Amino acid sequence: MMPQIQKADLSHSAILELLINEAYRVEEFFVSGNRIQKAEIANLLQKGNFLLAGNDSSYVGCVYFEIKKDHGYLGLLSVSPKVQGKGVGKQLVIAAENLAREAGCLYMDLNVVNLREELPPFYHKLGYQETGETAPFPPRQLVTHKPCYFVMMRKAL
Repeated sequence: MMPQIQKADLSHSAILELLINEAYRVEEFFVSGNRIQKAEIANLLQKGNFLLAGNDSSYVGCVYFEIKKDHGYLGLLSVSPKVQGKGVGKQLVIAAENLAREAGCLYMDLNVVNLREELPPFYHKLGYQETGETAPFPPRQLVTHKPCYFVMMRKAL
């Protein structure tokens, strides 16, 4: 059975921080430190939304999305390593896309780090394609050990 999806609020900051930092441990081969802090989550909640998968006793994933005119932006897709590969990430992406579509968005954009070679195939299966554009990484003060950048991807909604 797939977990319930709900919008998160400031009261979920600790669980969001835990889920994101746990899921992004896979990036330790090129970046040091936690991916996000509670203050950053609070800032993101002022601009967009987080969706949480699970319930009060057990949250297993989250995703951030933001509406920017006719484009949605998807980021920080995080699934607990205990349930990765079971469709939770796909469910979160689809839920965010549906909300963006309802808000009038024509496209959903996202960025993947070029060093995370497993990510483009995952997003290709969901209908995303590389735009040919890149962006600097990190967007925040993360310490990287290898040169890297974001690859921008987009899907028509």
